Amino acid sequence: HTVEKFCASGLFDCVLVLSPESWVQQTRDIIEKNCPQYSDVVRVTTGGAARNDTIMNAIRYFEESEFSTEDAILVTHDAVRPFVSLRIIEENIAAARKFGACDTVVPATDTIVESQDGAFISAIPDRSKLYQGQTPQSFHMEELRDMLVSLSDEESAVLTDACKAFTLRGHKVALVRGDVSNIKITYPQDLRVAEAMLEG
Repeated sequence: HTVEKFCASGLFDCVLVLSPESWVQQTRDIIEKNCPQYSDVVRVTTGGAARNDTIMNAIRYFEESEFSTEDAILVTHDAVRPFVSLRIIEENIAAARKFGACDTVVPATDTIVESQDGAFISAIPDRSKLYQGQTPQSFHMEELRDMLVSLSDEESAVLTDACKAFTLRGHKVALVRGDVSNIKITYPQDLRVAEAMLEG
């Protein structure tokens, strides 16, 4: 479902799926079975040990492929968010072109409580200034590569979110309005919700 959303948009020269090495062939088989009409657009390759490693593998793939990376926009997305909308995808591309980096977010609806020790509240931030991150996260590919390459091993281990790394390096990261329906399927109950959304 997720791959189909990006392919059907018609906005991408390539939709690259990154998978654990032991799952690459199975991933190819699943996509070929369910999305044969997009076989000329979809590629599958090996991801990395951590999120930043996976993103770097994607960038290297494009650098070594027939696709030009000059002025290219890289839209990164969690495959476990199958309900991403065309609007969100389009606005990510536009924001990444304009600002170099963007993150998809929704306003926080629950009160967020901070605790330094896990036992007592140390702060309650102003909810009106808080957002929950979703995906896609999108970037000017060459800027993203340069930023990731510049990270030390220690920084890379801590800065596992590319948008956070951009922010801490002083780059502005634009916000793209997400949607509450752009859910992440993490737990069995999430899958039941997703199945109901597909049936509804």
